[in-house]
Amino acid sequence: MRGPGIATTKRARRLRQSDDDAEGALWLELRDRRLNGHKFVRQFPIGKYFADFACRECQLIVEIDGSQHAENKYDQAKDRFMISTDWSVLRLWNVDVLKDREEVLETILAAVEGRLDRHIETHELRFFAAKGYGEPCL
Repeated sequence: MRGPGIATTKRARRLRQSDDDAEGALWLELRDRRLNGHKFVRQFPIGKYFADFACRECQLIVEIDGSQHAENKYDQAKDRFMISTDWSVLRLWNVDVLKDREEVLETILAAVEGRLDRHIETHELRFFAAKGYGEPCL
């Protein structure tokens, strides 16, 4: 078996099976290179954390959150860790995925293509760029 250990793989599988409506809806748009040919994976392990979605070529993590995550200390620690390991983090609201999917996809595409500002914190989204952000994807 390639990649992470068996326990990590089992946990990632459990997380994929228990995703919410917003994650499932977004996965339908991201899977099979449907977003301009960029490959995304679900429940990607990085250290002790799991990212909802990851584009390995662009070092981008996409997290879909409910309102309970607005000031969540766990998520803040997770973001710091991801950024310290050279992953940029884009956090979006699950309600936006369900109601404004085209705008969400355009925002994700802008992040993949390096068109977002390096640091954004608004009511609609949060984006934290790692040091390599903006370089061409592999």
